[in-house]
Amino acid sequence: MYYLFLMELLFVLFALWLTWLGWGYFRRMRLWKEIHATPFPPEYEAILQKIPHYHLLPEALKRKLHDSIRFFMATKEFRGVEMAVTDEVRVTIAFYACLAQLGRQECYEGLRTIIVYPNDVVTRRVEAAGGIYREGDFVLEGESAGGTVVIAWNEAKKEAYHPRGHNVIIHELAHELDYEDGAADGVPPLAPSHYYSWTHTMFETYKKLKNAYERGRYLEKYKLLGSYAATSEAEFFAVVSELFFEKPWALKKHFPDLYNELQTFYGLDTATLFAPLEKERSYASLRA
Repeated sequence: MYYLFLMELLFVLFALWLTWLGWGYFRRMRLWKEIHATPFPPEYEAILQKIPHYHLLPEALKRKLHDSIRFFMATKEFRGVEMAVTDEVRVTIAFYACLAQLGRQECYEGLRTIIVYPNDVVTRRVEAAGGIYREGDFVLEGESAGGTVVIAWNEAKKEAYHPRGHNVIIHELAHELDYEDGAADGVPPLAPSHYYSWTHTMFETYKKLKNAYERGRYLEKYKLLGSYAATSEAEFFAVVSELFFEKPWALKKHFPDLYNELQTFYGLDTATLFAPLEKERSYASLRA
């Protein structure tokens, strides 16, 4: 009798779970249709016009982004700490979040909340390096905790309007992609056919980068990746994701295998899309 009751209970719970999934899917599809049926607000377009990455996208991708940006903003909670969350804040964060998933299926399923601070966040924590633990205050431009992302708006705004090789929004949202399979290990959800090449290329490059910084010499091309990428596999994935959108030409030149893996994952050829940004940076360096 007890066994029968347990089976009935499990069946009811399973039916409720399926109903919940179906209702969630229905609501999301209805929201997508409503968004697609309404014109993109001109005030949002004015904000996007300030972002160099947006200018370089073909019209078809811009139109796709318009729907994704509004869907992202409608399904995520934005919270400001000691600041108002304006349309500029929401649209800019949503743009880079959606840019990183333009060539993929809908993602960020686990992301619920985006907390925005006006300036860098100082947090006290314990960090480990080489078996040595130290406690202290650390300055953060952003942070991701699986479901919640923290962004420092002063840095995010500078990086959005004047691309300079780093992008805190892309970095933290890459962590969210990484979390989607339940672990922050530098391996986001992948097609089975892509898993081996991804792990081999990523982890081999990560190990070589880590060894280069531990020796403190023969850095050469590894300077592009930087010491922070050697912190962990998760940080490595977040940093190379930044480079894929911010310095794709350099990444493709020095780490072609790494670039190819990211191109397959993100579904975008950023070295072609954003080539003019490299020319602009080179011209700016000559003027300086």
